[in-house]
Amino acid sequence: MIDVFLLLGSNLGDRHLFMQQAIKLIENDIAPVIKTSSVYETQSWGKTDAPDYLNQVILLQTSLPAQIILQKILAIEIVLGRKREEKWGSRTIDIDILFYGDAVINEDNLQIPHPELHNRRFTLEPLAEIAPAFIHPVINKSILGIKSELKDNLIVKKFYF
Repeated sequence: MIDVFLLLGSNLGDRHLFMQQAIKLIENDIAPVIKTSSVYETQSWGKTDAPDYLNQVILLQTSLPAQIILQKILAIEIVLGRKREEKWGSRTIDIDILFYGDAVINEDNLQIPHPELHNRRFTLEPLAEIAPAFIHPVINKSILGIKSELKDNLIVKKFYF
């Protein structure tokens, strides 16, 4: 079984409900969720005038190939109303593959580890909560080590509902 870390994000509608629904669909279509981070509220990144996001990292264990996981999460996004209209646009749900074990994958439609995760506080805060010692297979540092060197100063705080 391979440890797969996914980042969930939502900034439209009932953000928390969309994330809960995404987790249920992931468990039905891909694999049971082994661990979840807290939910974090985050200023919008990239398009700063958009509504704040909720973000959460989840850990799955599966033997499914990364490309199959990608196909399944893209289908889940569509089921939950995701529309891809503009880069960094608002969305009901966004699901990114952060890590697929220690694999390094560079394909046209899939890059793992996620190519921007080391630059984004909204990814590193929840990831460091559930996997602080996980070693990034390209940067060769722990998640906690990467987070400690982070320059991103967006506000990321735990979300209580």
